[in-house]
Amino acid sequence: MPLYKDFSDDEATILLWKFDEDEALNPDILLEKENQHKILGYHPNKVAEVLMVRKMLKNILPQHKILYRDNGEPYLFPQDHHVSVSHSYPLAALAISKKKIGIDLEKRKDKIRKIRHKYIQYEDLFIDNTREVDYLTAIWCVKEALYKIHHSKHWSLKKHYDVLPFELKQSFTAKSRVYDLENEDFFQARVSFFEDYCLAIVD
Repeated sequence: MPLYKDFSDDEATILLWKFDEDEALNPDILLEKENQHKILGYHPNKVAEVLMVRKMLKNILPQHKILYRDNGEPYLFPQDHHVSVSHSYPLAALAISKKKIGIDLEKRKDKIRKIRHKYIQYEDLFIDNTREVDYLTAIWCVKEALYKIHHSKHWSLKKHYDVLPFELKQSFTAKSRVYDLENEDFFQARVSFFEDYCLAIVD
């Protein structure tokens, strides 16, 4: 299984892997019995994404498995680490940490402009529209990664998640905020662009 990128640090193991059609991805070996039914009807690319994540996990924590809560949130069993996953075929990303972590991987696509109104609010004040797609992709990634560690079914990416002004570079950090009428929490996000992809890490 070819390692594509390694964003690991002292706090977390964060790996990106790239699909190889010659690689063996056997669901009977890799996929937990609790999740066998989930891939029925999946597109082959989606199945590959799911199995790549499991193969990465077996290389890091071979005795662990990824299960899902009722709300769809993944968790590790045994529950001695936190996990976050993301994929954008042919890439899959896995993060394992002793503390909560959220990651999001997105391919840069011009069509993200069509959903700008759904998740952009205060960020309109600093987005440079000459680089609109890059700004929108980075903000989307940060908010999605943040949602994975701090979420509620009653919250929206537009109304309850802010990304504060940042300087758009190949790699940068951005401060972000989750808030409602009573509370607010701030987080730091690490954002990296490579080829046609963007990865955000919030922990």
